[in-house]
Amino acid sequence: MSLQPWRKAKVIRIEEYNPATKRFWIQIPELEKFDFVPGQFITLDLPIHDEPARRWRNYSIASWPDGTNVFELIIILLPGGAGTTYLFNEIKVGSEITVRGAQGIFVLPPRLDKDIFLICTGTGLAPFRGMINYIHLHNIPFKNIYLIFGCRKKENLLYYDELKQLQEKTAGFHYIPTLSRENWEDRQGYVHPVYEELCRQKQPAHFFLCGWQNMMEDAKKKIVEMGYDTKTIHQEFFLTDEVDN
Repeated sequence: MSLQPWRKAKVIRIEEYNPATKRFWIQIPELEKFDFVPGQFITLDLPIHDEPARRWRNYSIASWPDGTNVFELIIILLPGGAGTTYLFNEIKVGSEITVRGAQGIFVLPPRLDKDIFLICTGTGLAPFRGMINYIHLHNIPFKNIYLIFGCRKKENLLYYDELKQLQEKTAGFHYIPTLSRENWEDRQGYVHPVYEELCRQKQPAHFFLCGWQNMMEDAKKKIVEMGYDTKTIHQEFFLTDEVDN
């Protein structure tokens, strides 16, 4: 896959989701329409280092193609992280930013004729939010989709109301948030027991993993132990933001 060119973009809206999380809406003025496949990522070139490779940060796109030249990112601040610190402290509405993309192969298969398990933690939810909304808006047929989202506390459940409403409107879509550090009315604990219970019958399935590395490593091991081939597992790793020394 050939690399997309670098383009100038403009931040047109910023919303604080919680003190450590922000949503950024970014427009690419030179394009009439920014086209991508839900699940792909964008690369930002931030003025935080002399070496180009140490300036680049990849973020999964949290929105879906809607015919405009705007896309959304949702970003968590990493204390000491050079990239996220710059985005949180320096980027304002109207700021210009250099971007490349969309890129990546972390996308759904053409035919959704097997159960799909979308397993995530933190902002690993971003690509899955785009996928689900796109499927709903375009009435794409599918069997079952299970979005299993692990967080510590309810305040960290990104897009909670939106996903609950999508579950009510979309037959076959199951939104299963689970909290590891807070008692609440829904699932508690980690993500792993959820898909293990749902896959007791070993039905044909695809597993998409996005989030913290430890969760993904554990999930891959458990899915294989359940009897699934590694070819059914698709992963998108978080690249940890480089911490200033």
